[in-house]
Amino acid sequence: MAGTNAIRGSRVGSGPMGESERGDTAPRIVVSYWCANGHETTPSFARGEEIEVPETWDCPRCGLPAGTDPAHPPEAPRIEPYKTHLAYVKERRSDSDGAALLEEALEAMRRRGVGGGSAEG
Repeated sequence: MAGTNAIRGSRVGSGPMGESERGDTAPRIVVSYWCANGHETTPSFARGEEIEVPETWDCPRCGLPAGTDPAHPPEAPRIEPYKTHLAYVKERRSDSDGAALLEEALEAMRRRGVGGGSAEG
């Protein structure tokens, strides 16, 4: 076949490279983490004095936090339900504050001649 590409299907860096070509790997420490569903995750970290191993790790299978103690894994975080804009406003203002603001806005509209009528109706 004339005009074929001799390296077709290859990519740079693919191929059997050993440590002799890449260099030595850094010393590693493997830490086991367990989530509340019993999944074990074993990420590895570089070994060194300045390296701190995290207390928790997110489980890649279920997304729950995982800890190093299999008998006492961290609890799942409490997920707050979606709040509407009105729910956030009600957290900041009392009903009496809301009524006063509404009356103030209605009075301003009446002075401008907008709406024309009373608040009832």
